[in-house]
Amino acid sequence: MDYTIYFFIIIFLIGFVGSFISGMVGIGGSIIKYPMLLYIPSMLGLSAFTAHEVAGISAVQVLFATIGGVWAYRKGGYLNKKLILYMGITILIGSFIGGYGSRLMTYEAVNLVYGILAITAAIMMFIPKKDIDDVAFEEVTFNKWIAAGSAFLVGVGAGIVGAAGAFILVPIMLLVLKIPTRMTIASSLAITFISSIGATTGKVLTGQVLFIPAVVMIVASLIASPLG
Repeated sequence: MDYTIYFFIIIFLIGFVGSFISGMVGIGGSIIKYPMLLYIPSMLGLSAFTAHEVAGISAVQVLFATIGGVWAYRKGGYLNKKLILYMGITILIGSFIGGYGSRLMTYEAVNLVYGILAITAAIMMFIPKKDIDDVAFEEVTFNKWIAAGSAFLVGVGAGIVGAAGAFILVPIMLLVLKIPTRMTIASSLAITFISSIGATTGKVLTGQVLFIPAVVMIVASLIASPLG
């Protein structure tokens, strides 16, 4: 891997754009940055990353991107601590399993998991949701078993591709759990931060992380995510 100024600029821009959007809509940004990291460097004549390397870089970057987003939302009163607890515990377990176990998967299998997650998220985003945004936050309730179970499954898939899973969690929280939009955005960032801990740990333990590109992405995320 050749680390040139051109390389650092491209990686920084990929991280900045993805993290800005992640902070704006309450996702970790990997649904955007995964294909960008996989294809843009090689299209511009730089060394190409493998799917496992992209997943490893994404996992570390999302960890820091979500820190910035949660920090920005911390005083807004939108964090649902009970929801974060139920979904956070199971998504942490699932993301570690996915992140650690992904070392046994082929390039094609990792990309397939990403494709399934992205298509599922896209379909769910187009399903109309009931207007629940006028419900008082202290009156918000949800099915704890569905919340925990769905978070675990999302965690496994997201851990495989180095994502935190918010691009799936957000539509699940809006459509299935009936969580108000602003609470969903804020709480999903906290949950994906927990998820990224598991995914990053699994990736680091199995040697799937390129630390220099990851650091560049982290710097970009710390700047862009709070702005978003």
